[in-house]
Amino acid sequence: QQNDANDNLKNNNHPKDTRMQLPKQYYAKGNYFKLENQKSPFTRLIYPLPDPKGGLGVHATMDLSGSTRFGPDVQWLPPDFDGSEDENIDWNVDAERSKLFYDAIREYWPGLEDGNLVPDYTGVRPKLWNPDLRNSCSKSDNNDDGGDEGVSNN
Repeated sequence: QQNDANDNLKNNNHPKDTRMQLPKQYYAKGNYFKLENQKSPFTRLIYPLPDPKGGLGVHATMDLSGSTRFGPDVQWLPPDFDGSEDENIDWNVDAERSKLFYDAIREYWPGLEDGNLVPDYTGVRPKLWNPDLRNSCSKSDNNDDGGDEGVSNN
């Protein structure tokens, strides 16, 4: 009987009730901007308060060459995007979002001068919820279970 169980595992013949149901993933594009023409005051990573619309907020990171980058922001991709390589994603940094970056960065660094952020790179990352969709799996609008408001404790 042990061999039958091993064969079932190998051949993916699991009884339906033991299969783990994976949650739907939502995807967000993150833009990054690089600091130029101004000395960064930072020697450590800077993480502001998380953004309630998703993400950790526009944070500051330093690379090995000493350059400072800010990002990512959260630019939600369509809910039907499934992460396939053949999907049409504009991988360019959306330069129009620089005003949002200046505003976010000046919350913790008021000395950032105009014109010193240049588009750098983008990335796409999966999320377990999308604040624009009511039925995303890991976000809850009620607090009936006694946990933190807005967080599912299931």
